[in-house]
Amino acid sequence: QVQLVESGGGLVQPGGSLRLSCAASGIIFPLYTMGWYRQAPGRQRELVGFITNAANTKYADSVKGRFAVSRDNAKKTVFLQMNSLKPEDTAVYYCNARTPDLKYNYWGQGTQVTVSS
Repeated sequence: QVQLVESGGGLVQPGGSLRLSCAASGIIFPLYTMGWYRQAPGRQRELVGFITNAANTKYADSVKGRFAVSRDNAKKTVFLQMNSLKPEDTAVYYCNARTPDLKYNYWGQGTQVTVSS
């Protein structure tokens, strides 16, 4: 059974930092592209960033230079380091695992990030 379990969300002040983690089980982790998406109230889910099985990364324009995705294949975990957080970063953040051919695609349950003073 595939499980993606996010952690690390919470309440942070504008300008602060948070680090999200996503622990995977039930997949051959090194083969998967691991991504982070987010969904704010009343908005569609959007890509935040992802890291491929070759450790290449890509980010949404809105988070470039502030967020960084990394992975630890030995621990089957992907991270999202979020710096210089803004109120508009408030959303539920979801971990995603997918194979390069898109044949397999899995989601975590999400973790809430709230940026507010």
